Amino acid sequence: MHDTIQQVTDRIIEKSRPTRRAYLDFIARQRDEGLRRGSLSCGNLAHAFAASGDDKKSIAAARASNIGIVTAFNDMLSAHAPYYRYPEQIKVWAREVGATAQVAGGVAAMCDGVTQGQDGMELSLFSRDNIAMSAAIGLSHAMFEGALLLGICDKIVPGLLIGALRFGHMPSILVPAGPMPSGLANKEKQRVRQLYAEGKASRDELLEAESASYHGAGTCTFYGTANSNQMMMEVMGLHVPGAAFVNPGRKLRQRLTREAAHRIAAIGPDGDDYRPLGLCIDEKAVVNAAVGLLATGGSTNHAIHLPAIARAAGIQIDWGDMDELSAATPLIARVYPNGPGDVNGFHAAGGMGFVIRELIESGHLHRDIMTIWHTDLAAYAEEPRIKEDRLVWTPAPVKSGDDSMLKPAAAPFADNGGMRLMQGNLGRAMMKTSAVDRGRWTIEAPARVFHTQEAVIDAFQAGELDRDVVVVVRFQGPRANGMPELHKLTPPLGVLQDRGHRVALLTDGRMSGASGKVPAVIHLSPEALGGGPLARVRDGDIIHLCAETGTATALVDPAEWDARPPAQAPAAQPGLGRELFAMMRAHADEAERGGSAMLAQAGL
Repeated sequence: MHDTIQQVTDRIIEKSRPTRRAYLDFIARQRDEGLRRGSLSCGNLAHAFAASGDDKKSIAAARASNIGIVTAFNDMLSAHAPYYRYPEQIKVWAREVGATAQVAGGVAAMCDGVTQGQDGMELSLFSRDNIAMSAAIGLSHAMFEGALLLGICDKIVPGLLIGALRFGHMPSILVPAGPMPSGLANKEKQRVRQLYAEGKASRDELLEAESASYHGAGTCTFYGTANSNQMMMEVMGLHVPGAAFVNPGRKLRQRLTREAAHRIAAIGPDGDDYRPLGLCIDEKAVVNAAVGLLATGGSTNHAIHLPAIARAAGIQIDWGDMDELSAATPLIARVYPNGPGDVNGFHAAGGMGFVIRELIESGHLHRDIMTIWHTDLAAYAEEPRIKEDRLVWTPAPVKSGDDSMLKPAAAPFADNGGMRLMQGNLGRAMMKTSAVDRGRWTIEAPARVFHTQEAVIDAFQAGELDRDVVVVVRFQGPRANGMPELHKLTPPLGVLQDRGHRVALLTDGRMSGASGKVPAVIHLSPEALGGGPLARVRDGDIIHLCAETGTATALVDPAEWDARPPAQAPAAQPGLGRELFAMMRAHADEAERGGSAMLAQAGL
């Protein structure tokens, strides 16, 4: 192993020792003493299989695995629309190996693409807690020996994992549905967005471009949070190998899902190859997820999600760990918004098989983890194919099929993973540098302070930001308003930067997995609500942001800074169900801990 990767792993193991031990003891008790199907009363069982038709006898006998399906299907969300037929298909495929399957429950699946810049985005981060709780409700019936988790997008995969980890004595497999085929190039879509922001394109022209980009079933094709999720599941060994980026509707996609149904039945607690989720997700797997994220220029949202997932398994990882891993991890993929092509181009160039082989060989990924597959992580350096009507795996290509998107670890795009911990008198934050020109890694400019992204856009349209400026958007943290993404700011800030100005965003909110060329110092903690340092910033303060040194500082006399009263947060607004999440806002912890009310209150 690479020395730094091993050192960070060892540190995470050591600081996690008491919480990880407690978690492992917990899942051992659940396995040995917890409620299970065989101990349910006749009345319990009768309720559980009343609608199961020909599967009733098998479920009642409890001689074979009964698989719980937790599904995030809805047909408003393009990535999850393909899941419509999956439960019925999985039931058929489970019977092929003597098992049964039931839909344990459904979970919410909101689309950040629909809610970007809208009030509904304030529900987005906390939907992860809601999903985790819903998954737990579905699996709580003590009817299952394993779980297939049908989810793919932003908060959905982390939520499903957190919920399933409370049943970590059972095996679980994540079942993706794949990205939509490529449409209008993402770079062209972004160009039209900026023209619209400047008033140079009409709404009809913008809608035409967006519709040509987002045009069918499957995940969006840029490398945002949804597709970063799939990458992480591969490097953690929680997919059938190579399942991440096969398009919906292909025969190979169906065969991979069938294989997941067969495999989950084979790795249950009563078989010879028991692989419980709580042992699959260990400290090494968490480090693999972080390294994969950094090596591929993945979404900044996982600086929040990965600590939350890890915490649910008793593992402690923070931004300092991620910063150190980033400094040691080569950037070997450039996928839009970090590069020219989309995830389909990435997959065609060698995709996850290429990435995993390169990072294992360079010592950046732990090979010796427990995966859901027949062997260790090396199996994920292969590609699935259908040969003579059989699903087979062959070694990933040795050479990249597109050097503009994918490079070997020995000759990377950059010698670091492009995610930086930023610290100073403003607190702790993260900055994604992999999509930002190095000449813009350091910005020093006067602050202009806002409390909403709508106010930023109004100021832009009024010409008030046409200069060097650090746009400060505060009271966007988990406790203030649920920590929405501020991706709506990307086009106007991009316009200002293209005009030659030195521009940056500084916020205690989130940006998007699709954030790109504008320097953005995000997730600032402590958040402004409650007196965090960002609440002291005033218009005109000179802000110094430097990704080279990891600095985020307001250049204000320390005595004056300490004497300043914090600004008052605007009142939380009702509507769109936001008022129902008041308890989550009140109890959420900081972004570096995962921004979760549920985990905080559970004492995890």
